[in-house]
Amino acid sequence: MATITDEVSTRADSVPDSPIARAVVIGAGFGGLAAALRLRARGYEVTVVERAKMPGGRAQVFEVDGYRHDAGPTVITAPFLFAELFELFGKRIEDYVTFVPLKPWYRFQFPDGDTFDYGGTLEDTLAEIRRIEPQDEAGYLGLLDHSKKLFDVGFTELADQPFHSPMAMVRQIPRLVQLRSDRTVWQLVCRHLKSDKLRQAFSIQPLLVGGSPFETTSIYGLIHYLEREWGVHFAMGGTGKLVAALTTLMAEEGIELKCGETVSELVLDGRRATGVKLGCGEILDADVIVSNADPLHLYSNMLPTEKLAALPRLKLKSRKSMGLYVLYFGTARTYPEVAHHTIWLGTRYRELLRDIFRRKVLTDDFSLYVHRPTATDPSFAPEGHDSFYVLCPVPNLDGDVNWEVEGPRLQARIIEALEKTMLPGLSEAIRSPFYMTPEDFKHDYLSVAGAGFSIAPHFTQSAWFRFHNRAEGIENLYLVGAGTHPGAGLPGVVSSAKVIEKLVPHHAHV
Repeated sequence: MATITDEVSTRADSVPDSPIARAVVIGAGFGGLAAALRLRARGYEVTVVERAKMPGGRAQVFEVDGYRHDAGPTVITAPFLFAELFELFGKRIEDYVTFVPLKPWYRFQFPDGDTFDYGGTLEDTLAEIRRIEPQDEAGYLGLLDHSKKLFDVGFTELADQPFHSPMAMVRQIPRLVQLRSDRTVWQLVCRHLKSDKLRQAFSIQPLLVGGSPFETTSIYGLIHYLEREWGVHFAMGGTGKLVAALTTLMAEEGIELKCGETVSELVLDGRRATGVKLGCGEILDADVIVSNADPLHLYSNMLPTEKLAALPRLKLKSRKSMGLYVLYFGTARTYPEVAHHTIWLGTRYRELLRDIFRRKVLTDDFSLYVHRPTATDPSFAPEGHDSFYVLCPVPNLDGDVNWEVEGPRLQARIIEALEKTMLPGLSEAIRSPFYMTPEDFKHDYLSVAGAGFSIAPHFTQSAWFRFHNRAEGIENLYLVGAGTHPGAGLPGVVSSAKVIEKLVPHHAHV
């Protein structure tokens, strides 16, 4: 049996004594899939248990009346992180899935009808900036330079490093102070750019990881350089195709995948986790357990309250990310002038985000992320049709929103707004619409309060302050996913698996 100790201790993790060390991974989201592969490469016999009928976690795939929809993440910004998982076994990701670069990465559409195409070469972006506000060309270059400094620390050095000891955080304080990580993303962007339109466009990124730019630490400003370094990609066939590629690799390497099963609780021997209990009553023994569940759910529902250590008990009070309302539909025509990704901005910005994150109320206005995968991959819809996914940030379930009433109302308002702006004739062309609300996130993904990205990425909820990748107080238990270090978004959750790879005992048997 493996003995797992906290990093604060000077003792090293011991090597499992059994000839075959067993690992159980709870959840087949990207964090869980990456963790399973890394554990297998380290010699473990691995079983992955997934609540949904298909792997992928929130990256489910819906097929409705000939239209395909990726349910979750759609943007690939660091493809090498996925390539590494195949390289662990001497294989090439290109033999399983094809990534294609997008141009533009995103199109921003403003309330006055103006647009801003972001992405492509640096000169492409600078030309667009000059068109909107010539003075901001130099400011953007300054923002990009600062973003690289944040990237060098926050991503290159720290994203795959454990943050269990308070001293690990203390050692970073001088650099974090030097980079003014106490500032918010909005404050960082405003120091460099003057145009209100460009300020909105270059501060929107925290919403992709669950935070408001007015509250998220400027460490997340590293996303600008991350996108510039590797570009923005799309997996042909969709994110579901990437999930299929990873599960094919898992099958080839002997990893067992059990879908349609929910882990109800962890089995403990004192404070040592020895297995998991499924909803059907079956118990799976394990030397190592990796949870890709929402940490708030893990510590609130899967472990006895009296066994919780002080730190995770405190972190259960963390502020959660916003909720998500996601509308899916097809159209009986194509919109070739619509980009692959469009950020559709409403008339309010700061005030709208305050309503969502602070007041937790649903208002009549909104901003939207519109995904048209058929712009790149026509297989998402029948010939002559388009497929759409529209994401609308909304309050999480800590707000008092009756989604049975407001769900269809919001659908109607979104369709009306898009028809008046970027999708003329939508009310006539729309086919097979359906939506998900925070209630669905709570039920389908066991996301506490239906939060879209677990806990919010504030400075006091990042690095050491975030849920640790090695559980406190419970031996043999590790955590990956959006609520853990380094954070939400595909690069973050895949990197969390690299963190636990540094923590679990190595086992030579394969």
